[in-house]
Amino acid sequence: MAKSAKHKKVETIGVLSSGGDAPGMNAAIRAVVRTALANGLKVKGIRRGYSGLLDEDIFEMDAKSVSDIIQRGGTMLFTARCPEFMTKEGQDKGAYICKKHGIDGMIVIGGDGSFQGARKLYERGINTIGVPGTIDLDIACTEYTIGFDTAVNTAMEAIDKVRDTSTSHERCSIIEVMGRHAGYIALWSGIATGAENILLPELYDNDEQAIIQNIIERKKVGKTHHIIINAEGVGDSYEMAKRVEEATGVETRATIIGHIQRGGSPTAKDRVYASAMGAKAVELLCAGKSNRVVAYKHGEFIDYDIEEALNMKKMPDEFLVNMAKKLSR
Repeated sequence: MAKSAKHKKVETIGVLSSGGDAPGMNAAIRAVVRTALANGLKVKGIRRGYSGLLDEDIFEMDAKSVSDIIQRGGTMLFTARCPEFMTKEGQDKGAYICKKHGIDGMIVIGGDGSFQGARKLYERGINTIGVPGTIDLDIACTEYTIGFDTAVNTAMEAIDKVRDTSTSHERCSIIEVMGRHAGYIALWSGIATGAENILLPELYDNDEQAIIQNIIERKKVGKTHHIIINAEGVGDSYEMAKRVEEATGVETRATIIGHIQRGGSPTAKDRVYASAMGAKAVELLCAGKSNRVVAYKHGEFIDYDIEEALNMKKMPDEFLVNMAKKLSR
């Protein structure tokens, strides 16, 4: 890692959200602003992530700026992808703009890619703290990420509704949830709804014949409907539905829940935990810490070095995976 530039005591904090939006981000932003003000610091909001930083879309925030947002989904600061910030020139420009606006501490709410950007700012003299915000629960250093609880509850409620019609029509339903590379929404929502099959991108072995045989065997013993939860990273649910129907003779429909999983009013857990993470990020900066990621582990809010956090790996809990298989029999 490049040697970091000299850092000074934080007086003004910048806050941005980057990557995919997640319910609870507003609670984290609110906590950042009000905790910083309570500690005598100034706060500047940055709209549209690193893209907004490079465009200098920066404004002063006070306690009123974050009134009436804790219950809202999405992010009041907006979010955007920024290919330019992946370049050295973009990173240099970002650090220069931070210093130009007096921002000596930056709190970045997002995922692994967002933390990579935070690390680059740290190397250029900006104190940085990452806060894990992603519905996918795919940040390895933490057991909780902002938005997951709301997203999995949204998925669960949608699956419950599909099951009602699947039962009425004696169908097989393949329900696709979000998770291109991570199957946590699929695993949790599948367990919560009693799904017969849960397909995870980390573990799926492409043995579609085993699923087909499972449906046939269950049909023989009187099972009249079948629910398959498919994480989006596994494959095309519509094409899978066609193959399953042809092989089993059971009417099969695919439903893609889609981006409703990103929206909606955050659950109590997402509001409380996101608030704690936002406040923790400010306290870390006040304590002189930098290049850290806030995490939740074993019932405590802790922090890790960004480099260490980015190098961690994560897989779905083996116990939950095996339990799901046993409970679906």
